[in-house]
Amino acid sequence: MAVKHVEIERKYDAAADFAVPELSALPGVAEVGPPETHRLHATYFDTDDLRLAAHGITLRRRRGGPDAGWHLKIPAGPDSKNELHAPLGRAQVVPARLAGLVAAYARGADLRPVATLETDRTVLRLLDESGDVLAEVADDAVTGRVLTGEGEAEGGDAWREIEVELAAGARELLKAAGKRLRKAGARKASTSSKLGRLLNGEIARPTAKETGELAQSKDLVNAGDAVVAYLAAQVQALLSYDPKARLAEFDAVHRMRVATRRIRSVLQSYRPILDRERTDPLRAELQWLAAVLGEVRDLEVLRMRFTEMVEGLEDVGEPAWLEELAARERSAYRRLNTALKQPRYYALLDALEALVADPPLTARADRGAATELPRLVVRAWKRLANAYDAIGTSDDPEIARHDTRKEAKRARYAAEVAVAVLGDPARQTVKNAKRLQDVLGGYQDGVISCEHLREAAARARDASDAFSLGVLYGIEQCEARAALDRLEGTWAEIPAPSF
Repeated sequence: MAVKHVEIERKYDAAADFAVPELSALPGVAEVGPPETHRLHATYFDTDDLRLAAHGITLRRRRGGPDAGWHLKIPAGPDSKNELHAPLGRAQVVPARLAGLVAAYARGADLRPVATLETDRTVLRLLDESGDVLAEVADDAVTGRVLTGEGEAEGGDAWREIEVELAAGARELLKAAGKRLRKAGARKASTSSKLGRLLNGEIARPTAKETGELAQSKDLVNAGDAVVAYLAAQVQALLSYDPKARLAEFDAVHRMRVATRRIRSVLQSYRPILDRERTDPLRAELQWLAAVLGEVRDLEVLRMRFTEMVEGLEDVGEPAWLEELAARERSAYRRLNTALKQPRYYALLDALEALVADPPLTARADRGAATELPRLVVRAWKRLANAYDAIGTSDDPEIARHDTRKEAKRARYAAEVAVAVLGDPARQTVKNAKRLQDVLGGYQDGVISCEHLREAAARARDASDAFSLGVLYGIEQCEARAALDRLEGTWAEIPAPSF
């Protein structure tokens, strides 16, 4: 089993004759522990075209030092990486658990040794008054070698680098240590990893367009640029939450599902901008992925919802039906992990990246974003208004309410595309659509919960289980009715978009 922790560190380049300055006077530091030296040998694994490195991911097997073993590091934010460890195992075989966590990037390609790093490391620990470690400062003399496909060394480099990694300390200490090191002559590192420095010229890094960095740019002039920038940001979100969903991290499946739904919704709302012949097949595959994620998410929501409610009841232990629900959720997670290993999923990811890199734009995509986007947002809102009006005349109001909720999501996501271009009016439309979506969602959640509770009651064999199910059913029914009672007033208070 892989062991995970969040690594928060900063790296600095240093000359061969650099002298590490005095660090004991830094915030919270009472003393600096005695130096410890280690000789580390690391072999880095990647695909032939360095797909992991292109996304800032490193996968290595390291011998020497107190944390020998396999290390997988995935970016988690500024100066932060999620780091997972596994035992040394076999030298040329990546542990299955770690290989699975980068499958969305490797997509079936072999993971092979691409580089080795030999590091002579001197570690200084910054301690507080109680002797607890606030941070570690590693002074590294590094020799790196690039490996060919046959495992032979092709070239190399040598350099010196200083790492400051937080332990129990605050980010203030990380900043202060960096300032002290720079004052002594160190420079902020040009890359966030040693491998990145060694292979810098070989790594085909995603462009700003492909990473979605332009999604919030005010320089988006054409409608096509704005739509593609938004889609790129959602594709990157889907990728970033993939390993977290495989690990069953809190809210990861939900966020991955939302990114999937956003992409699918925008492909529909912005059909005049994107050629349907290419996007419609993608929408079908996105629907499949959303359904796979949805099975887990729906059970996850029910389990968390009922657990909290049961904890609020007196003299009620852990009901058997709640454990059955948790077991169903675990089974759904297993099915999700199986689906995320399928070539179908990898093909979808390939297609999404190709969509962003070479979007099938129509003639309308060249129109000004400030002119074209409002029209399409208003069109999405009109569909929402029509769906809401249909509730009162529908033969099946339940379906009509569900359809209205879906249209509220589409209107919200359509407006999100326009926020960078249109500013506050689009932002307000997003809020209004979400407000209606939340009311309808509260009602829908209550209805689904009641259905599950009825099914569980039919199987209940214990009086206490039947009692807790009955109490929860009453609570859910009341909350669903309360949400429904708010629907008409909420819609009356929400204005149509005004641009």
